Amino acid sequence: MLSTAYANEFNAAQAIQNKTNSNSIQSQMNIDTSSQAAIKLRAEIEQLKQQVNDLTIYRNHLSAMIENQNQEKTSINTQIGEINQTRQGLVPLMYQMIDGLKQIIATSKPIQIEQREARVTKLQALMSQADVSDAEKYRQIIEAYQIELDYGNKLQQYQSQIGLSSGKKIEAQIVHLGKVALIARNPDHSQYWFWSDKANGWVPADSSTYQSLNQAYLVASKQETPSLLTLPVSLNVAKGEMK
Repeated sequence: MLSTAYANEFNAAQAIQNKTNSNSIQSQMNIDTSSQAAIKLRAEIEQLKQQVNDLTIYRNHLSAMIENQNQEKTSINTQIGEINQTRQGLVPLMYQMIDGLKQIIATSKPIQIEQREARVTKLQALMSQADVSDAEKYRQIIEAYQIELDYGNKLQQYQSQIGLSSGKKIEAQIVHLGKVALIARNPDHSQYWFWSDKANGWVPADSSTYQSLNQAYLVASKQETPSLLTLPVSLNVAKGEMK
């Protein structure tokens, strides 16, 4: 009877121990689960912190870009305003330059006069063309001035008509040395003239100068070297009248 009582108590104690162990295991499992959840939550928090940090950096980057774009916009608007002001001043300037070029041609020796006058006429027509930019118009005007300057630096021969004091026009071979000397001869080389600013016309050259004048044609046509042409030829022809 006593043994049975002890057995019952032992069984009861064993049951309590088993239940305790079971509860401990369950508690440990709960702790492990909570720990894993906490670890996962901390990882998620860290990830969110990194994302927030990345977004902050990106926001600052966008803010800097927007600020830079606003500055560029302000700069562009300023430049556009300056361009409009420049264009308003450029157009009158171009008209003045064309008038100046026309005046230069009208008051200088008649070197390739038809081409030069045609160039001015073309520039005048160009100014009213809406499909041509102001920059291109300005470029062509500057180019015309450069061509005009080149006339003062070249020894050049060309074919044209000249008007004599008698009113007669003849075909002539013309040579100019810059804008200093301008001479002409008829096709068979039997007569020579030089342009006189004083007379504002073509003056017959003395026959004694024909050989020297012919030498200028040879140099201009590259049949002789420039070293064989000297300025006294033009000065002797001009007799102090040419400029």
